[in-house]
Amino acid sequence: MFTYKIFAWATVALLLVAMCPIAVGQDKATAQEVIAKVKEAASTLSKTGDVAQFNQKQSPWVWKDTYIFVEDCDKKVMAAHPIRPDLVGKDLSSIKDARGENIYPDAEGFCKSVRERRSGLWRSGLWTGYSWPKPGEKVGSHKLTYHLSAEGTPYVVSSGVIP
Repeated sequence: MFTYKIFAWATVALLLVAMCPIAVGQDKATAQEVIAKVKEAASTLSKTGDVAQFNQKQSPWVWKDTYIFVEDCDKKVMAAHPIRPDLVGKDLSSIKDARGENIYPDAEGFCKSVRERRSGLWRSGLWTGYSWPKPGEKVGSHKLTYHLSAEGTPYVVSSGVIP
């Protein structure tokens, strides 16, 4: 009986140790999850045209440690941002990263590149990198962001990971 209890506790301890990395890993979005969520959001936006849904903090577009945000390439403004509502309507060329550098120094070129990748040979989105604070933080971290044009709209749907 004593051996059985030791075996049971040892098994429980091993399971807890084995599950710790899984639980920690669930809090951080992966690049694959970001690509899938951006594709889903771009498809939804293409069908509905409803940008407002991407401004809500409590939505399926905000998950783990990341979120979907939307750029309007016709107006060259941020169309939706659930974490930083102060950016909505802001000219893309005026948005700076945590180091003070413009994220979209050439908004026209950015939009053209994303649209070309959507319809061109690659049929994929565009990855960019810049320094941006994680939600709830003030200090910037290196962020890799995936951008995809929402077909039939002026919008680019984006989300990122902090490696």
